[in-house]
Amino acid sequence: VSSSRRNSRKAHFSAPSHLRRKMMSAALSKELREKYQVRSLPIRQDDEVEVVRGSHKGRVGKVVAVYRKKWVIHIEKLTKEKANNQSVQLGVDPSKVKITTIKLDKDRLNLLQRK
Repeated sequence: VSSSRRNSRKAHFSAPSHLRRKMMSAALSKELREKYQVRSLPIRQDDEVEVVRGSHKGRVGKVVAVYRKKWVIHIEKLTKEKANNQSVQLGVDPSKVKITTIKLDKDRLNLLQRK
């Protein structure tokens, strides 16, 4: 970990996928935070999230894709129409959403118990 702006940016933008997963974490809602005593989790497909910042603030939906290469997540029903009437998923930064429902499986449960 460097305090140099240059090196920190390089480390961030050239990070491999397994580190991007951890960097692409989102805060948990108050209820989930009280239930699991955890503030944030790496975001995952099929989690339900609420957008808390930006022009789409308040929109709720299921995570359709976690696009690590572009540092964004895609949320269902959060689309925009192109000029040729084709609809495109809008990318949302994971730090600008909060997780309202977690998709639990045994690995995710182990992670929560470890934290």
